[in-house]
Amino acid sequence: MIPRYSRPEMVSIWSPETRFRIWYEIEAHACDAQADLGVIPKENAAAVWKAKDASFDVARIDEIEAVTKHDVIAFLTHLAEIIGNDEARFVHQGMTSSDVLDTTLNIQLVRASDLLLAAMDRVLAALKARAYEHKDTVRIGRSHGIHAEPTTMGLTFARFYAEMARGRARLIAAREEIRTGAISGAVGTFANIDPRVEEYVCEKLGLVPEPISTQVIPRDRHAMFFATLGVIASSIENIAIEIRHMQRTEVLEAEEYFSPGQKGSSAMPHKRNPVLTENLTGLARLVRMAVVPALENVALWHERDISHSSVERAIGPDATVTLDFALHRLASVVEKLVVYPENMLKNMNKFKGLVMSQRVLLALTQAGVSREDSYRLVQRNAMKVWEQGADFKTELLSDPEVTKALSPAEIEEKFDLGYHTKHVDTIFARVFGA
Repeated sequence: MIPRYSRPEMVSIWSPETRFRIWYEIEAHACDAQADLGVIPKENAAAVWKAKDASFDVARIDEIEAVTKHDVIAFLTHLAEIIGNDEARFVHQGMTSSDVLDTTLNIQLVRASDLLLAAMDRVLAALKARAYEHKDTVRIGRSHGIHAEPTTMGLTFARFYAEMARGRARLIAAREEIRTGAISGAVGTFANIDPRVEEYVCEKLGLVPEPISTQVIPRDRHAMFFATLGVIASSIENIAIEIRHMQRTEVLEAEEYFSPGQKGSSAMPHKRNPVLTENLTGLARLVRMAVVPALENVALWHERDISHSSVERAIGPDATVTLDFALHRLASVVEKLVVYPENMLKNMNKFKGLVMSQRVLLALTQAGVSREDSYRLVQRNAMKVWEQGADFKTELLSDPEVTKALSPAEIEEKFDLGYHTKHVDTIFARVFGA
């Protein structure tokens, strides 16, 4: 997590100030619940709220932790300094550190999810707008990087929209899975704290109680969450790769917006490089880097160890901040993407009708020619286009074996571009609705 690839809105979720504020709210709400149950005096619970408007001194907490070697104890000591030792006597009653740490982490992940969902909405809106803009803009589809058959730029945007929509649905599910809290005490038995405290705190903080925690919230939830972020990152890379290929000089069907004053190379003044989408490819790798450690965090010793702790202190902010930045960068790229329909047609016609080979193959089989012979006849003429620069339709019209089965008009009809776009509206209805 570095400022270059960070947005302040997401960074603030992971700041020490935010973390300590959430810790405080957990402790204060727990005291209220304990007081309502008659476990602690109501005046002590009320006293905790004296720190409601306080600014927790991060440096002071760090100073205390340097001695205690325990971050939660350092915070509780500082809280007592603010509200008074006697008033703070019942803070953290029956709780363990993980009650605070795990519940806080999940609150942060929920808040991060909300920002990520908003970023995904921006990406989806951009993809949908560009899809409709280029619904009928014909371009060549490629398989193995080689010309295949015609498609449209609108369909390219539409398939990315559908992929991102699936990612959004997964993130909603992951957000719900991570939206749990635990205030269950040592080893999770509620021996020293009433389960109703957990229910109260979770309700106040927008969480649901973890059905069964040990001393920690089960980490399969977090594994699912970070795996979802990894999949979304891979979808970002999928879009970025397509744009990078389209921007290649030999292709140039689209390119990133090149702003006035922008420089592409320190050595070559002519360069306009796909730097944003290359950056997105790299950022996607960083997000996916969190997935395996999150999966490895699932297996902990007995009721709790802290082998997961150092991992989550890093991957929590790093993965969410990076993905948030990447989503907004992607949205901007799509919004401003410069598309060249003329180059798309030029590229498609580079091999003079070759991309219509399947239509001719099918027509020959429908005319009574065996599939093996049909394939041989079409490929024979197609190779002349590849190797000699011939015109595919001209070669077919000059091939007596082909014209024996198909009339010139039938051959001519097989080169109608509209044939390949006749179901675009159907696909759009499936992706975007009627």
